[in-house]
Amino acid sequence: MKNHTSLPTFILLGLTDDPPMQVLIFIFLFASYTLSVTGNLTIIILTLVDSRLKTAMYFFLKNFSFLETLFTTVCIPRFLYSLSTGDKTISYNACFSQIFFIFVFAATEFFLLAIMSYDRYVAICKPLHYATIMNTRVCGRLVICCWIAGCLVIFPPASLGLELEFCDSNIIDHFLCDAFPVLKISCSDTWFLEQMVFTVAVFTVIGTFLCVVLSYTYIIKTIIKLPSAQQKIKAFSTCSSHLIVVSITYGSCIFIYVKPSAKDEVAINKGVLVLTTSVAPMLNPFIYSLRNKQVKQAFTDLIKRISLILRKQ
Repeated sequence: MKNHTSLPTFILLGLTDDPPMQVLIFIFLFASYTLSVTGNLTIIILTLVDSRLKTAMYFFLKNFSFLETLFTTVCIPRFLYSLSTGDKTISYNACFSQIFFIFVFAATEFFLLAIMSYDRYVAICKPLHYATIMNTRVCGRLVICCWIAGCLVIFPPASLGLELEFCDSNIIDHFLCDAFPVLKISCSDTWFLEQMVFTVAVFTVIGTFLCVVLSYTYIIKTIIKLPSAQQKIKAFSTCSSHLIVVSITYGSCIFIYVKPSAKDEVAINKGVLVLTTSVAPMLNPFIYSLRNKQVKQAFTDLIKRISLILRKQ
């Protein structure tokens, strides 16, 4: 990033200057971050050690939990440090790195959610061919493609972002480094970069969302044709957790990012982004575990196994 006045750092304003409110925010974010990391790591461990969770659905869930852990870790700990120490400064390199990884992990998540919806489509619409179509090699390649796609869509705007110049202001009206607040304080002509960010957001969010909608259109048609109500409920229950996560993820992201101008007010977006970066990653493990008998059983068995090992010692 170029800087006419050689300012060494950015200053992140955060969410509030009220000390009691800062304490509450710190407690809330620390608790949600701890639960998020613990919950997602638990999902990862369960899918690794339990033989019942070796299907494609749980392979994708494991990778999704890994992404959620990375995403919330890029966003929350730095803000917790700022709240606890009062240090609101962040270097140019750290700020750009945070923006880059936030968008890479978020974009990869969207591609992965689309793949997970396709997995549910195959499981319900083509159950006899599920094991053949969604074999281990195919699943591994699909996840790799998600990562590659996430990096490729972010690379063009990230390259242009390195050329931004900051002349007078280094104050970012946010609790983390995000694209639009940074563009707002740049003295460069940001119109083209804004349009590129908007285009990337539309391509990634809306494009993958259409894939999700298409998959669930076929899923719903197949479920409606099932002869008994019990079969319909069982089929829908395998998709309900994914549908809830999709609704939370896409809804919040469309609200925040799919807009054409960085000059809009960011006050409301800051609140939504707090929920997206802390609450959503915390809820996802509970959504998948509480609505899934196999995950709950695997968790119970793991606790029993750990308890047995501790008793022997």
